Amino acid sequence: MKFSSKLLLWTIIVMAIALGISGFYFVNYVFETSLAREAGQALDENSILSFAFETAALNVPAKYDVLQDHTVEQIAANLETGGQNTSRMLRLSDEGKNILYASDGFETDEELLKQTDALTKTYRTIFLNGHYYIQTGSRVNALDRVLYLETLRDVSEVFNERELGFKVYQRVTILMLILGTVIMYLISSFLTKPIRLLTRATKRMAAGDYDYRARVVSDDELGHLTLDFNHMAEALEENINKLEDEIQAREDFVGAFAHELKTPLTAIIGYADMLRSRKLDEEKSFLSANYIYTEGKRLETMSIRLLDIMVSRHGQVQFQEIQAESLFLYLKDMFQNNDSMEFEYSYDRAMVWAESSMIITVLINLLDNACKASDPGSIIEVKGKEEPKGYRFTVSDHGIGIPEQELQKITKAFYMVDKSRSRSRNGAGLGLSLCTEILSLHGSSLEIESTLGEGTSISFVLPHREQEEG
Repeated sequence: MKFSSKLLLWTIIVMAIALGISGFYFVNYVFETSLAREAGQALDENSILSFAFETAALNVPAKYDVLQDHTVEQIAANLETGGQNTSRMLRLSDEGKNILYASDGFETDEELLKQTDALTKTYRTIFLNGHYYIQTGSRVNALDRVLYLETLRDVSEVFNERELGFKVYQRVTILMLILGTVIMYLISSFLTKPIRLLTRATKRMAAGDYDYRARVVSDDELGHLTLDFNHMAEALEENINKLEDEIQAREDFVGAFAHELKTPLTAIIGYADMLRSRKLDEEKSFLSANYIYTEGKRLETMSIRLLDIMVSRHGQVQFQEIQAESLFLYLKDMFQNNDSMEFEYSYDRAMVWAESSMIITVLINLLDNACKASDPGSIIEVKGKEEPKGYRFTVSDHGIGIPEQELQKITKAFYMVDKSRSRSRNGAGLGLSLCTEILSLHGSSLEIESTLGEGTSISFVLPHREQEEG
């Protein structure tokens, strides 16, 4: 059952119970008040009749010392027919509570008569011949006799009013329940609208529509819940997009890796088969062996760099303070035999917080890429500068440059701007990807500035120790 239906059903149940109980007590209160008023009037009428009987008895001629029974009957008959209330009913009994006179229809039992004494006036409500009556009883002293007077007062109208009140209230209750059902249906629909919108949003998202958002229609708790849901959906969409990008990147990585493996292996297998299957002269044998060696070295370089990427992602890095100068001295020794390029070094002496072998790997990759992008004899500048936020390393060349649309892609694995040029120089497109991974562990990143045809400048900043630890 829907929440709105539950809300509507329970509201109607509570309304029905509340209206029923309140109506019952209200009608009964009116009834009991009316019945008590009628009982009071019946007792007053009994007192008046008692006084009238005693007065009539005193006016009887003193022929007898004791009031005779036939005189009692005559006085009772006069009291029954006298006055404005022609429907008056009464009954008189003697000292032994034997009935002397009773109006027509006064057919009740003598239970009330037995309870009546000199000190107590009694009354009760009875049902007789299809009518409701209030029966009263009192003791009357007439001359030397003790008599008992009982009256009946018709109160059927009070009971009829109660029955009518229940019927009217029942109709009113039904009408109010119908009207309340309509109103509560509208209210419940309005209150549960945010829930329905959230349900619709979850179904759309479950179907793959991750950019769908629930509409905010209120400023209460449900409205805040909708806002939180939308924030959650945005975070979920962002994570899903990241996962999709990672999956696509892995697929591209696997495809590129397979392609990069296939190219050198094809060359190695082809030249090895040539050496194996036929006799070649010394020059062709040397060229074939050189191709096999060159492509083998490219495979070795690619495998080493892939291993470095995996180690940088999952390995434990041991940071320490090292002299920046030692890094530049290592690079000088590393590239001193490279006569095809001219290297210019300038740096500030300072301490840096890093893992030295990894930073050396980054610098070697940057220098290697600069050499591949430059023509022989070009100048490659290697700089180090102390800055407030850390120590900046910069490698600049004056080579072919990188197109602006390629700048965001060159740090991806196996991505090469000029594939033919990179492969001719044993490039596999893994250098900058490895640099990105290593610098991420150091809390840094590559900053690339390049102009097509003029050259490229790549730099990164190693934060100071307190910034890194903070």
